[in-house]
Amino acid sequence: MTEKHNVVMFPTVQRTSIVQAAVRKGLNWAMAHRLVQMMSSKKWTFVLMAVGFLLGRAVILESLTPFAVAYFAVIYFLRRDSYFTVGLSIVAGSCFAISPEPMWIAMELAVLYLLMKGLEAYERAELSYAPILVFLATMLVRLFGVVIADTLNWYELMMVGVEAALGFVLTLVFVQAIPVLTMTRKSSALRNEEIICLMILLASVMTGAVGWSVYGLSAEHVMSRYMLLLFALVGGAPLGASVGVVAGLILSLADFNAIVQMSLLAFAGLLAGLLRDGGKMAVAFGMLLGSSILSIYVGNQSDVMASTWESVAAAVLFLLTPRSIVRTIAKYVPGTQEHVKSQHEYAKRVRDVTAQRVAQFSEVFRQLSRSFGQVASVNDSAKREEAVGHFMNAVAEKTCSSCHRKELCWEGRFYDTYRVMTGMMTAVEEGRRIGPKEMPKEWSSHCIRSHQVLGVMQQQYELFKHDQRWRKQLNDSRQLVAEQLSGVSQVMEDLAREIKREGQQLHLQEEQIREALEGLGLSIQGIDVVNLEEGNVEIEVYHAFGRGYDECRKIIAPLLSDILGEPIAVMSERYPEKSGEPAMVIFGSAKAFEVETGVAGVAKGGELLSGDSFSTVELGNGKFAVAISDGMGNGERAKLESSTALTILQQLLQSGMDEKLAIKSVNSVLLLRSSDEVFATVDVALIDLYTAKTTFMKIGSTPSFIKRGGEVIPITANNLPVGILQDIDVDLIRVQLQPGDTLIMMTDGIYDAPGHAVNKEMWMKRVIQEISADNPQEIADSLLETVVRYHKGDILDDMTVVVAKVDKHQPEWATFRWPGLTKVERPRTVS
Repeated sequence: MTEKHNVVMFPTVQRTSIVQAAVRKGLNWAMAHRLVQMMSSKKWTFVLMAVGFLLGRAVILESLTPFAVAYFAVIYFLRRDSYFTVGLSIVAGSCFAISPEPMWIAMELAVLYLLMKGLEAYERAELSYAPILVFLATMLVRLFGVVIADTLNWYELMMVGVEAALGFVLTLVFVQAIPVLTMTRKSSALRNEEIICLMILLASVMTGAVGWSVYGLSAEHVMSRYMLLLFALVGGAPLGASVGVVAGLILSLADFNAIVQMSLLAFAGLLAGLLRDGGKMAVAFGMLLGSSILSIYVGNQSDVMASTWESVAAAVLFLLTPRSIVRTIAKYVPGTQEHVKSQHEYAKRVRDVTAQRVAQFSEVFRQLSRSFGQVASVNDSAKREEAVGHFMNAVAEKTCSSCHRKELCWEGRFYDTYRVMTGMMTAVEEGRRIGPKEMPKEWSSHCIRSHQVLGVMQQQYELFKHDQRWRKQLNDSRQLVAEQLSGVSQVMEDLAREIKREGQQLHLQEEQIREALEGLGLSIQGIDVVNLEEGNVEIEVYHAFGRGYDECRKIIAPLLSDILGEPIAVMSERYPEKSGEPAMVIFGSAKAFEVETGVAGVAKGGELLSGDSFSTVELGNGKFAVAISDGMGNGERAKLESSTALTILQQLLQSGMDEKLAIKSVNSVLLLRSSDEVFATVDVALIDLYTAKTTFMKIGSTPSFIKRGGEVIPITANNLPVGILQDIDVDLIRVQLQPGDTLIMMTDGIYDAPGHAVNKEMWMKRVIQEISADNPQEIADSLLETVVRYHKGDILDDMTVVVAKVDKHQPEWATFRWPGLTKVERPRTVS
């Protein structure tokens, strides 16, 4: 697993050149891939050996060496392929320590190795046991040394316990730090604990360089200040000061004369981090300033000059560091721009993979739809000829098999026999009842059992019709399944396109909007741009405003309208349950039109439960649905059928399914729910809130009416209700509504009020024209009251009327222009 991650982190250009060279030499791809893995593994093995050498040399408190055995234990579990060479480097490093103890270090590693092998024998060797094993190995070896040296006393026992405890803690630290150091950690963001563990590891490595100097400059001081500069540039003042404290603390444990390094490095890291916005030069200047100021107070002139030259050397190394290394480190530190960018890239990769999978599923459903469609569209004429042949054979089997003239009829006079049988079958299909006296002479003269043949043929024809009816129903069901699979495929394809569109890089637009809002003095905690497509904008803003001031509607929405070039409104607000957490407000494209509705209804005979159902709901895709359904009959059963039809239809339309296919799906559900004759009318108007174009789907419903000033326009269609026939025709009627238009939809209890002696359409148009009210609820109440009064208070059927008025949307707050703001550039639409 580790080698696999190493290959991922191997430089792309170098890896590509190695693979190309291997291929040129005649190696296949698998061999080239193994070559890359091997070279990448060797690279990190050398790094781990160098770290092991320095940790083997590291000594703190003059005699304690807890780093070596802890490092070896973690390497044994995480990099099993490198533990032997790393162990040798640790022992080699201990030979060059200030107080060399290679024999004792080797004994600790050997005891630890034996303990781990013992656990492996019982299949209990896990990384979680590593700290305990390090503690035991250190304790046993150091106690053995104290005993044979005859220096056993309470101080020595305390130091042995301290070293074992430090080994225990350092093992836990290295478990977190080594995957980060080798870049094999799976997550792209580091926790604060992991960053601190990495600092401790690097500071421990610097401890191994104590005593080394170049031209009078201490290696550990130069290395610590170089590390401080890197992290101060990446994470700013908090991270720079933290690195200074950790590095200074561990270095002071290794060299008591370096106790001042902790305060010096912490102050230098703080100043360097504060100046990180100025780039490398400013960070280096901050570190030089901080280290020089404190060195003046804590040392003599020679110490000041030495500290200054060490800072200069670290600054030179820092300025020569490639920008790619800084970006790589920044990518793992939360809060940096590189980390945010990597998170966006990761999210984009996830979206792309998800969109690809959804597109694959869409194609699977499309193929299934084609398969069902092919089965349903097999040549019907060929099937019928086959069925007729089977029908004739069955009749001949029952009547002619025992007749003595069988061979004469079917062999000697085959064509005459076939013609007679065909004539009989035609008579049976036409439903003619032929008795002995009405029997055609040609039939009786040709066949001595013509009456018996006709009777058997009638029986077989009934079975044949029954079989054909079921076959047709099966084919219709297959065709319906094919259409529904096609609809599901289309919905999934639209979803994949939506995911791809949301995966566009929008963080630049987010920053532009943030700067515009902060320029007005608004404290914005976060902005997520979900969609910038014209007419379908969705922006999430996190803020800490108090309730009641309504900055979102009064300031933010008008400002967004200006910089986006289209009306923006507040779609929803969500306030936190706990204090201190930000509130979230969703801004979206304001609709060009708005719909106001009113409903009035009454049950038959004044009962409580009406068989009519209605729905007025915004579907969420820029469309507003006004729907009404009338179940067969009255009461609970009718209510159940009508509400079922509307609920399923609403859910299918909200999912993005085609209107015709949604109606057919509702029809199939009502057919399959019960074998009884159950049906419901469906009357739906889908109003586009951006253009006011309205699509009417009228299935067995009464006409609807559009009141435009003094004119009343009827909308009619001739379709059967859903739940009667398997295959229904759905006619869509598209009408362009105008601002101020009033749409009136009703069930048959309202429309059929005048009876059959009156032209219902003319009567209803006259009644609507006479209504002077303009409010939708008042229109609905007035129309229902007129119908009830027409019948002198009698309610002969369930009555429901739904009224919807379409008007231009007027923003609550006007758009304002703020000087200096530029328009937000919209990304290109992903097809």
